[in-house]
Amino acid sequence: MSTTTTSRPSDAATKRPRRSRRNRNALRYGGNRLRYAGIVALFLAPSLVPLTLFTLVPMVSSLWVALHDWNLITPMEFVGLANFRELLSDGDTWAAFGHTLGYIAGYLPLVYLLGLGAALALNTALRGRNVFRAAYFLPVVTSWVVVALLWRWLLSPSNGLVNHLLGLVGIDGPGWWTDPAWAMPSVILASAWKDLGFVMIILLAGLQAVPGELYDAARVDGASAWQRFRYVTLPLLSPPTFFVVVISLINGFQVFDQVYVMTGGGPAGSTEVVVQQIYDLTFRYGRAGDASALSWLLFVVVLLVTIVQVRGQRRWVTYA
Repeated sequence: MSTTTTSRPSDAATKRPRRSRRNRNALRYGGNRLRYAGIVALFLAPSLVPLTLFTLVPMVSSLWVALHDWNLITPMEFVGLANFRELLSDGDTWAAFGHTLGYIAGYLPLVYLLGLGAALALNTALRGRNVFRAAYFLPVVTSWVVVALLWRWLLSPSNGLVNHLLGLVGIDGPGWWTDPAWAMPSVILASAWKDLGFVMIILLAGLQAVPGELYDAARVDGASAWQRFRYVTLPLLSPPTFFVVVISLINGFQVFDQVYVMTGGGPAGSTEVVVQQIYDLTFRYGRAGDASALSWLLFVVVLLVTIVQVRGQRRWVTYA
């Protein structure tokens, strides 16, 4: 009886190349990351595409223009960093930054204190407080041109309502936006009035997030109203305060609309801020390269100030 034997393939032939478990996990993880990134990009596309087209691309283009001499009509001429050197040695540039800092120094404390006072008042059981909240917030959604024209009339030296009311109590009102000494305070008043509602809403939300038990415990310990405000309200209000300060500073460096409508940078250049100078360099003097360079100098200043604020928040912002 014969037996048939079947030959088995050798072990080398039966072995197939296999990836290690680590390689398979890496491939799977990489594929998941790509799939996740694709899904995120799909959902962000409605906002990411306009951001790229109308913000990032113009920023890069303005940097390219800043390296050229261009009057918006003739071909651009490459000049390198000459525009930046010229601006840094120009007294008008430093004057514009000085006027901008002066505006911020008057605007920021005023709008914060007024907004804090309004938030504290509307955080109580005040009758009709929803009406007051809407009334305070209404200027925020109003066009800056409308607000600036309104305050230009209110502060008119000849027939303005403010000087009329001052005259009733025997006070001779100043020239306001027609006087170099009062032009910037006029712009600051209009700006603080318009942005008061924004600051109030942010701080009011912060006040409503403060636990009432902390106030009760402070009363039991015999703390006065000022002590409760100083040691309970202000520390817990530091996060919204930080947000308001950062946003208000950024907006303050970019002030333009109210200056352009109310004073046009005058009188005698007393209210010519940085963005006003960028506008004039571009559309009045045809110096688009200088204007783009100045806009980048402003960007660097705002960036540095914001970085200092973010780093300094650890010393005074309480999140607990």
